[in-house]
Amino acid sequence: MNAYIEHEKYLKNTLLGLNNSSDSKQKEKSLSSHYFKDLKEKLLIQYENKSLKDVMDCNICNTSFGDALKITTKEKIDFNIYDNNFKNQINHNLKLLPKIGLKTEENLKNKGYMTIESLKNHDKYCDTASKFLNKIDDMSFHEIMDLLDNNRYSKKCRDNLLKCISLTDVENFKFMDIETKGLSNVPIILIGVAEIKKCKIISSQYFLRDYTEEQNIIEAYLNHLDEDSIHVTFNGKSFDVPFIRNRCIYNRINHNLELPHLDLMYFAKNLWKGSLPNFKLQTIEEEIFGITRYRDVPGQYIPGYYDTYLSKKNIGPVVPIIQHNCQDIISLASFLEKMYEDVN
Repeated sequence: MNAYIEHEKYLKNTLLGLNNSSDSKQKEKSLSSHYFKDLKEKLLIQYENKSLKDVMDCNICNTSFGDALKITTKEKIDFNIYDNNFKNQINHNLKLLPKIGLKTEENLKNKGYMTIESLKNHDKYCDTASKFLNKIDDMSFHEIMDLLDNNRYSKKCRDNLLKCISLTDVENFKFMDIETKGLSNVPIILIGVAEIKKCKIISSQYFLRDYTEEQNIIEAYLNHLDEDSIHVTFNGKSFDVPFIRNRCIYNRINHNLELPHLDLMYFAKNLWKGSLPNFKLQTIEEEIFGITRYRDVPGQYIPGYYDTYLSKKNIGPVVPIIQHNCQDIISLASFLEKMYEDVN
């Protein structure tokens, strides 16, 4: 059995917690710093004299700054964003027109003006409605998403931002997550991006083998992006994308991160408020999807684990970090599909 298949089997049997006993699950809930110290020592023993290539599907990719280590995982996925005739739904949202708010929309609909199309016959809004309808036919997905996101009533109509994803190709979604040495002004140690291609979800992770390679892994990630890309993250608007942008500035890397962005944390709070104890990514996995992680390393321990990897020249402490990141980006695809189903 080759290393790639072994890694796939390890992810299924440990990271997804398929073989966990109820006792081990209970233990996970009461973990302490002593547990993570012991875990690190066990990982050092388990992976002594091994390289990442021994346990994961790795290769070297070239960037203009130098080589970057890329870790690839492929899994089958049944990802379906069915057609919901969203352009017709836009036609029923009168609030997209200037000077029409919640109360005005209600009054207009009470008078029989149920669509923007019908407002072409309204004395006051006829010109505005005609211009909007002519414009919407030529708008790109990005422009439609900006229109919805920038509307002053977007918080009350947040579902529309999820509904509109039927207008784009699923291959444009970039499910992304980063791991860092801290909260600000420190290097990125891992960038993961998952993409859906046909019936597979392919994750590409760029790992910082040492501090000299940060430019390399950032550019390797940026090479996944084009003008049609859409960031899909969990708290990425507040953390991941601004963090990458700051590291680009620090490393003098040209970038275009001004892309449409679906931050699923905000949608989770809107959709599942009252049904979850908190809105952590792992909580959603467990409560909604029945996924329990095993040997997952919380963020506060990642810098120390990474330091040990560097000082000991032993991959053990970074293996669960890489697996944690991989599961994060793959989970985002499941989150997005579930959220789309819920709002439709």
